[in-house]
Amino acid sequence: MGFHGSCLGLAGARAARPRRGGGGELPRDTPPGSATATMSFGTMDVYLNEIENNLQSILYNEEEDQENETWKMYMERKNIVLEFLHSDLSLHLLKRHHKRIELLKKCSYYIEILPKHLALGDQNHLMLPTTMFQLIDPWRFQRMKKVGTVQTKIQLLLLTDLLEQLEQGREELVHFLETYDMVTFLARWDLVKQKLSNLSELMDNFLAMLVPGRLYVKHRLVSDVGATKIPHIRLVLSTKMPVMFDRKESVAHENWVSLKWFITSQQSQPEQYELSFKLLEPRAQQERIQCEIMPVTSNMCEIRNLLSDRSYRFTVKRAQAYTLVYEQWRDTITLKTKPYPDEDMESTMCEP
Repeated sequence: MGFHGSCLGLAGARAARPRRGGGGELPRDTPPGSATATMSFGTMDVYLNEIENNLQSILYNEEEDQENETWKMYMERKNIVLEFLHSDLSLHLLKRHHKRIELLKKCSYYIEILPKHLALGDQNHLMLPTTMFQLIDPWRFQRMKKVGTVQTKIQLLLLTDLLEQLEQGREELVHFLETYDMVTFLARWDLVKQKLSNLSELMDNFLAMLVPGRLYVKHRLVSDVGATKIPHIRLVLSTKMPVMFDRKESVAHENWVSLKWFITSQQSQPEQYELSFKLLEPRAQQERIQCEIMPVTSNMCEIRNLLSDRSYRFTVKRAQAYTLVYEQWRDTITLKTKPYPDEDMESTMCEP
């Protein structure tokens, strides 16, 4: 009422002013309803319309600024998720981790006895006295080997499970980005942020578990030896990379084969291997003896006195060791010996 009253007063004041036309002053006593009064009210309407337009413009600008801020917030939070997917949880990285797990499943796992001041992988532990195993109770050590076997199996299972959770979490984040509109995404941002935090923690646990850890000893491994000074030791699980045949260098000839294998990482000490072979599909009873298991101290071997034009299966693995706790991998290759030249000629002549 005050605003309109002031406007009416202003309009009345303007209406009360003398107006000059083409022929002089207008009379002061203008009766209501005359042309002059009508023009005064028309001026007031224009003024009010201008105020209303200005208010609408201000409100529109405020709404536009608010929409811009909301959109900016949406893009910033969306980029956080995209950056996490492209760096910490990329498809390339998950594929690498999957290959790493498959490699760990093929590794050989051993118990290492280390002084407490040495780290895993330190070669100085090779200088430990050979009497160390003489101080350790054999029965208790066998129990620890069983613990190491169980711990290794659990670790490999947990790694597989954690990787599956990471892959599933990535799919959920991609689903959020593809299906949530701006309003839904912002409304559920706390859920998305919690998902990012959980996946980041899962990744940390996964990376920490990739390296075999310490074995927890519940009982003393060293028997009471009286006055003998017992060294401070700890047990850890160590790995050795799998043994694999060299597919290019392993070849078959008429009655013998040349085999070669390698290890994916450089070994500091020479190792012993166990090589076996077997004739596939023997055709006579005496051919069943075409199989053997032999120890090998190098990474290559030649096997002779084989049958020509026959298929053999060869298997290689590390030789059994006292500290071995888990080993499932055995690499296998199948080779077929070549026929003798005269056999080729005979088979050709027999063809119709």
